[in-house]
Amino acid sequence: MASDPELEHFRETVDCRTVLDRAGWKVDQAESIEGAVKFRRSEGEILIVTHNGRGWFDPLSKGQGLNEERGDVIALDQRLNGGSLGHVRKRLRLLSGVAPRLIPMSRPSSSQVSVPSPSAEPALRWRAAEPPRPGSAGWRYLSEQRSIPEQMIRAAVQADVLREGIYGTLWGAHHTENGDITGWEMRGPQFKGFSKGGDKSVFSLGERAADRIVVTEAMIDALSIAALERWHCRQSGSGPVLWISTGGGFGPNTERTLGALLRQGVNLVAATDRGIGGDRLAERLERLAQAAGAKFSRLVPPAAADWNDELRARPQPKAPAPAPSLSIRRV
Repeated sequence: MASDPELEHFRETVDCRTVLDRAGWKVDQAESIEGAVKFRRSEGEILIVTHNGRGWFDPLSKGQGLNEERGDVIALDQRLNGGSLGHVRKRLRLLSGVAPRLIPMSRPSSSQVSVPSPSAEPALRWRAAEPPRPGSAGWRYLSEQRSIPEQMIRAAVQADVLREGIYGTLWGAHHTENGDITGWEMRGPQFKGFSKGGDKSVFSLGERAADRIVVTEAMIDALSIAALERWHCRQSGSGPVLWISTGGGFGPNTERTLGALLRQGVNLVAATDRGIGGDRLAERLERLAQAAGAKFSRLVPPAAADWNDELRARPQPKAPAPAPSLSIRRV
């Protein structure tokens, strides 16, 4: 389909914040952060503007990740005001180059203000970021440099545990036992770290009520061993599995979240790297399993230093394997 010069002009010159201003929406300054401005109109109506006014999303929409309701300024105007594309053109012509007023919403008295959850800011930043998509820098990093099968990437994206940052950096969400996001692991061709101001809990994919919980030291390792077990070892009949990464830490959030998942009869597997760091994490996990009455075992890469090296050393399937029935959910 040929591009439309006028629509492209609107995308470059009309700010989503200006459209919301004119429609009577106001800025919730207390819950806005740099890069994600929250607008409210009435009870239960929230839109968040991202990308310096070029995009938006609805945090209350039913979808998650790729299914979340989001779009550009054209989709926003049509959502708010209706009508045909011709009506949209007429309205946006009047707003080209107009700066947003960013009118703040009135706040209740201090005695009526509820204290936001500690997870509110990281959750907002997470929702403002885009999930990786086929062909994107983050997707290529996982599939080409890390040899993660595309079926596994798609399953993790659908579970809403992956996002993409600048320079092709891949983000893996850490959640508490209550589902609150506390931060994310960040990994890319030139960068390795954790989100600024975030707290480590666990990155996870799989079944929350799993009989087997496999704990690794990094999200790349969690994705790697999941791929190895699902596509190479074919353990589809071994019962529900939850693959976890601690992100290289083991603080109070991590211990509490893991403890909430353990119960008598669960098999906790320390799938750690070879070396002193892996040995120490395995020892802590064994003590945690004993305290919960759970089983414990240690699993190390047979021929490599870590699980991603192990995955990359294996020959990739010649034909795409069917998508796994992971029923992936975040913890």
